[in-house]
Amino acid sequence: MSVVDIEQLQGFLSEETVVNKQESSKSGGMSLSSKINISSPVVREWMNARKASIRPIGMFFNTKNFQVPPSAGRLSKRMLKNVDYFQSNYVLVFLVLFLYCLITSPLLLIVIAIAGGASYAISIRNQTQKIIVAGHEISLAGQYGIVLLCCIPLFLLAGAGGVVFWVLGASLFTISLHAAFYNYDALDVPEDQEPLTGEIVEEV
Repeated sequence: MSVVDIEQLQGFLSEETVVNKQESSKSGGMSLSSKINISSPVVREWMNARKASIRPIGMFFNTKNFQVPPSAGRLSKRMLKNVDYFQSNYVLVFLVLFLYCLITSPLLLIVIAIAGGASYAISIRNQTQKIIVAGHEISLAGQYGIVLLCCIPLFLLAGAGGVVFWVLGASLFTISLHAAFYNYDALDVPEDQEPLTGEIVEEV
């Protein structure tokens, strides 16, 4: 085989590898977008289900229905039923406590704004130009990971760990207290109505 044939063969192999890399990158991008498209309707459906199952505030805070459970067995059943019935309200309780922590922690708000702004800038940049370092293209997920790693020390300095533990502890305490003392049996829930069976005998 001549030198010209070898050079042509090497050029053909290099072009084939470049095409394969481009196809793999396109397929990877398509798979990522398909995952996002699959996950977004699920999240949207979950949000709609939570909104539809929110109980009225008057019912949730009705002081007449707060009673001490008569026994430990009734306590466990009451808590399970309340968590199942008021689960959307309990999610709102968690969100309210989380927002309260954010409002009362301005430094944490600044760090979240910095992380969100950096992520938004990266997403806009990748739509027009890919970021290449030392001849290697950095994926969008990798760039988000770098932003997260850079923001972790800032979150620690802003007291994010204490905020997370406070929100979890306050939410668990509030939800457990409500679920334990709210008398679920006082509610007229159609799903819990047992159908009547048997025959009705009329006495003369």
